[in-house]
Formats: sequence, structure tokens, C-alpha cells
Amino acid sequence: MPTELFSKYPGLEKASTLVELREFIGDCQRCKLAPRRTNLVFGVGNPNADLMFVGEAPGADEDARGEPFVGRAGQLLTDIIERGMGISRAEVYICNVIKCRPPDNRNPEPDEVASCEPFLFRQIDLVRPRAIVGLGTFAVHAVLKVKIPISKLRGNWQNFRGIRFMPTFHPAYLLRTPGDKRLVWADIQQVMKYLGMPIPHRGGSAP
Repeated sequence: MPTELFSKYPGLEKASTLVELREFIGDCQRCKLAPRRTNLVFGVGNPNADLMFVGEAPGADEDARGEPFVGRAGQLLTDIIERGMGISRAEVYICNVIKCRPPDNRNPEPDEVASCEPFLFRQIDLVRPRAIVGLGTFAVHAVLKVKIPISKLRGNWQNFRGIRFMPTFHPAYLLRTPGDKRLVWADIQQVMKYLGMPIPHRGGSAP
């Protein structure tokens, strides 16, 4: 992690496990989202996962439960992982760029991203996955620091600090535009091939 991110929160570099990182974050009051949240949504899954999914921010269901991707979009992501990829959700690691729900599910603002960014990047450093799937425009732009439309980025491997990064559409977008599930499935198959995972025989259809 770049030293400037460590310097933002002295002591962050000493968090050597996800449990220690969560303890370091604590009852976070570092940005203006804190007073309105119900739960801080840290992340779930295998701390040594080969594959990591990074979304945008918690929604209402996630805020209520303190777990990422548990609403309708979360169920679709679970279907992609379990029905599509043929593995359990517990085998991957799932988190968001922002750990607290923005009001009315609006996009996170730059100061909020800046507050959470060191924690996301430390999560990535600690899990050290072989591949990351960026879910949706905001998450991809926040991680890669680009402004290229997701429609042009998706399906094309990127590099994030030596880790292969695959941008794709957010599951919430797929709920509104189910015809694009096939595009996400194509992206996920690229990830599976890279990780050496067998692709289940589904006739090329999306989960």
C-alpha cells in the first residue's frame, strides 16, 4: 500500500489480518456517512480467497444486516457465484468501496471515498486475491482511478497493483437490464479460465 494511504490513518499498517483491520476501523466516525448508518458493512468471505468481488456501497438491506450484497442484487451475485461458477459464496471475498450506506443509495461522494479508500486497499492487500471482479461503474472507477464508461471497460482485463482486475456490470444493473446477464457471464468465464476453474456446462447461458 502506498505510504500516503498509511499516513492518513497512523497504525493502519499494523493491521496484519482482516480481523485486526476491522478492529482498527472500529465504530468509524471518519466521514459524514457515520451518523446515519445502522451498521458498518466491512466484508465477508474467505480471507485467503483467490477471487474478490468489490461493489460500490451498502444498500438498505446491507445496512440493516451489516453484510454486503444481501438484497436482491446480492442474491443475483450469489447465483452468479454458486449456480454459475459452481462454488460457494463463502469461498470468495466480497466487500464494497464504501463501508457505510449513503443516504437514499446515492453515489458516494469524493470525500467519502477518500475516507474509506485506505480500508478497501488494505483489505485487498490482506486477502491478496489472484483476481478481482469490479462490480459496476462506481466501484471500477474508484479502484482504477479512471473515467472510462463501464460499457467500454467490461470484459477487458486491467491491472491493480499486480492483481488481475475484471470490470463488469453491477448485479443491480442486471436486475433492470436482464438481457446483459450474458455479458457478465462472459466476463465471469474469463475470470474462471484465468483461475483454472472448470466452467459448468450451461449452454453458455447466464445464471
